[in-house]
Amino acid sequence: MKNQISLILIFTLIFSSLVSCTKKVDKNEKALYFTVSAKIKGLDPIDGSDAYSAAEIARVYEGLLEFDYLKRPYTLTPNLAESMPTVSKDGLTYTFKIRPNVLFQDDKAFPGGKGRVMVAQDFVYSIKRLADPKLNSSGWWLLDGKVVGLNAWKDKNSNAATVNYEEEVEGLKAIDAQTLQFKLVKPFPQFLYSLAMPFTFVVAREVVEHYGKDFLNHPVGTGPFVLPVFTQSNQIVYTKNPTFRDKFYPTEGEESDKANGYLNDAGKKLPLVEKIVVDIVIETQPSWLSFQKGKLDALSIPKDNFQSAVTPDKQLNPEMKSKGIILQITPSLDVTYTAFNFANPLFNNLKLRKAMSLACDAEKSNELFNSNTAVIAQSVIPPGIAGYDKNYKNPYVARNLELAKKLLAEAGYPEGKGLPVINYDTAASTTSRQMGEFFAKNMAEIGIKVNVIINPWPEFQNKIANKTTMTYGIAWSADYPDAENFLQLLYSKNGAPGSNGANYNNPVFDELFLKASLMQDSPERTALYEKLNKMVAEDLPWLFGVHRTSFVLVQGWLKNYKYTEFSHGQALYLDVDTKLKEELLKKF
Repeated sequence: MKNQISLILIFTLIFSSLVSCTKKVDKNEKALYFTVSAKIKGLDPIDGSDAYSAAEIARVYEGLLEFDYLKRPYTLTPNLAESMPTVSKDGLTYTFKIRPNVLFQDDKAFPGGKGRVMVAQDFVYSIKRLADPKLNSSGWWLLDGKVVGLNAWKDKNSNAATVNYEEEVEGLKAIDAQTLQFKLVKPFPQFLYSLAMPFTFVVAREVVEHYGKDFLNHPVGTGPFVLPVFTQSNQIVYTKNPTFRDKFYPTEGEESDKANGYLNDAGKKLPLVEKIVVDIVIETQPSWLSFQKGKLDALSIPKDNFQSAVTPDKQLNPEMKSKGIILQITPSLDVTYTAFNFANPLFNNLKLRKAMSLACDAEKSNELFNSNTAVIAQSVIPPGIAGYDKNYKNPYVARNLELAKKLLAEAGYPEGKGLPVINYDTAASTTSRQMGEFFAKNMAEIGIKVNVIINPWPEFQNKIANKTTMTYGIAWSADYPDAENFLQLLYSKNGAPGSNGANYNNPVFDELFLKASLMQDSPERTALYEKLNKMVAEDLPWLFGVHRTSFVLVQGWLKNYKYTEFSHGQALYLDVDTKLKEELLKKF
């Protein structure tokens, strides 16, 4: 998902989350204080395509499956499903038993204002919404071509005045109130991952129809927290869902989890806190200052403060350590990049793309914006995922201004003459602007003029979806731990408003990608992933950025915070030791 940030925007380390600039915090209150560094576009699951919105959606809504909070490697586990599905011998039919007696949250959309029991048909409806041609979901790529009859249903309704949700889809059925069945067109090894993503989280039809176009501001799910209305303000306050089902903290995880205290709450009923406060804070410095005053629960270290927080040997500075603060360092499964919009014929010129890539100073960018903690990306797939080749070096990533100027001339634009000004879109934050300016400076050294355009996050997303950008800085964080999730960003049928915002179209890549996407995990599939990775590396649909490392500061009173790539619903497991908080705050 995902999960888009900037190279450029660089999401101040993926979960720039857990911070808050709240002026006054009740130290005896079981409350979490988070922040998000971009405006939230709404809380409709079918539009949870960016990490910011997805995190908020997952506080209220849930899916059939989820990633186990503690286990590594990342492992899928049942959530609203009672158990993992039974799968037919041919790998095409998945049958789920739905967890009984799960209630939708109370809301006036229901008779008497009382939430009703969730049933299998709710998932049928929710997934049809993902395919609804009138809704134009940014997550359709996830199930496109996978479920028998779903594409045909979508196509049939594309020209209809109203979409017929009553029409049956062969591969998507509620067998009875507690039984849901999917039939796939072909075996898709990644299919189950899609059922742990916000795009497929369950909604109630009554609520969608009651609120109509304003549904995105009236989230009503089955999840642990309630938000009566999303007001598009700079603060979101969730409270504990009083009708949330019995769900308990995990009792097992990694070998080190017990020693690290992650199993101290094993078996306790969730959630562990009463409230979540999320502040929308675009700039990083207010968050940094608040964290230093003990007003925040955790913080992804802003680039401008990295040296003051972390020693050269990657240890937390002694002053912070004395206050009980903990430093967590974790490699991220992500890639940052500058995308060319291939809907603009200007970028069909490979020599122009090569020249721009060779003009990028990746080493300096890593120093300026990541304190040299990131791995410079040679292509799409990050370290830690099969298909990444640590020995491969992209011939167009290492900076070479002389060759860049030569290729620019061969592209038809000697010293940039005749080349239009290139617009570069990014999101609104100081870091995003600085990265855009650095990119423009790099391009100016070979004669290319770049106009940096700063956008609020929802507007930025809309520009990409509507194909109105020329180039833009973004990133992708893994939706699931498989190279297919990164390679699909360049599959032509996922073009905007889908995940392929670059609108890249390479028939050879498409053919090999489809072949790989149907293969089970094997050395043969890994070899094909590596081939695809090298193919796009040298075709340069993007200017490749970095694969980042997460540096998160965690206050000593925040319990159970374990970095996860798949942070949907993480707040459910977090707790605040109010007594320890009171003691530690005396040191601030």
